[in-house]
Amino acid sequence: MAPVRLRHPKGVSTIQVALDRDDFTVQDLQQEILAVTDILPSRQNLKAGYPPRTLTLVPELPLSSLGLSSGEQIIVSENAEDSGIARTTKPASSSSPFLNPTSTSTSSAPAPASRAPPVSQPSRPAPATSTPANSASGPDAVETDGSFLVHRVVPDDNSCLFSAVALVFEQDMKKAQKMREIVADGLRKDPETYNEAILGMPPATYISKILTPSTWGGAIELGILASHYQTEIASIDVETGRIDQFTPSGIEVPDNRCLLIYSGIHYDAATLAPMADAPSDWHQTLFPCRSADVLDAAKRLADVLRAKRAFTNTATFDLKCEECGKGLKGEKGAHDHAVETGHSRFGEF
Repeated sequence: MAPVRLRHPKGVSTIQVALDRDDFTVQDLQQEILAVTDILPSRQNLKAGYPPRTLTLVPELPLSSLGLSSGEQIIVSENAEDSGIARTTKPASSSSPFLNPTSTSTSSAPAPASRAPPVSQPSRPAPATSTPANSASGPDAVETDGSFLVHRVVPDDNSCLFSAVALVFEQDMKKAQKMREIVADGLRKDPETYNEAILGMPPATYISKILTPSTWGGAIELGILASHYQTEIASIDVETGRIDQFTPSGIEVPDNRCLLIYSGIHYDAATLAPMADAPSDWHQTLFPCRSADVLDAAKRLADVLRAKRAFTNTATFDLKCEECGKGLKGEKGAHDHAVETGHSRFGEF
């Protein structure tokens, strides 16, 4: 038996199905869904894959006819009235417990030796949100192939990178500290790569800082988290539209990709949902790298945010060191001050 995840009007459930047995039919799957959702088989509308596509349900066929894989996610909704067999294509298969697979990308490299100590993220106003096409108010979103790529804002609390990654991989942004511990463990396990020259300080000091909730992360942390979850992390810069892709070490072509939105001093996530205002449990957080559609949608979402000036130019913004009170100009000023003094907490004027 293999697990299949259901997202349905009552919430999220996991059922066990026999994917490799000819005697386990589509009808058996529908009965399992009925037991969880109370939606009659004749009224079930099932979608899977990326982009989510409606499954063709022929009750007497074996379940293998749907092309599902262990860990697949199925989105379940109820048809308004009995409609017989739903039409369209089979989904792409998936082996991911989060959602779906396959790939292309650019691997990340450790930050240069002149990297400053990890610093606490400058405080700033909460990011603005916009109006999606189908709602009077709500998060920014762009439509892509019948679904919506949604800007998922995380708290502006110095742990935004870790919160955004936790939202993607753990479906819970409150697990930011767990992400910090994964990074610390990755640093300890690879002292040859993450040495004092790369980190800009003794590894033990860096680890201590990165475990502190007031310290923010960057390229090094994203590279370690990509390797831990065996997933490409694509970070879209709002101001420039540039996409930085962090791939797992040792994997030329990873299966899955997730999306982060970077404003210059803040990270959020981007996830896919059937509607722009869908509950968080309905959001897809991983995508097959073989599909460029989601990256195109991410660029369009960055365009929406850029038009609202939801970014900070880190070369010119004014900062103040919160440890000594010195005024600084831009990220370079903060970097140089951090290298010179070891201070790591900065606030935006």
